[in-house]
Amino acid sequence: MPGRKHLKGVGRKEQKMYEHILESAEKTGRYGRRAKEVAARTVMKHHKKKGHAKGR
Repeated sequence: MPGRKHLKGVGRKEQKMYEHILESAEKTGRYGRRAKEVAARTVMKHHKKKGHAKGR
């Protein structure tokens, strides 16, 4: 999606997950102004859980 923030160090699949979480949060009005932060933290949590290092 043009105009969306790309998370540094994640692949296409995780980027898509970020966009989905962010879109859902904005649509439902969940998290308010923290929607981007919550989406990014959730994706990075999954990224680390899979054994990936940050920035790789």
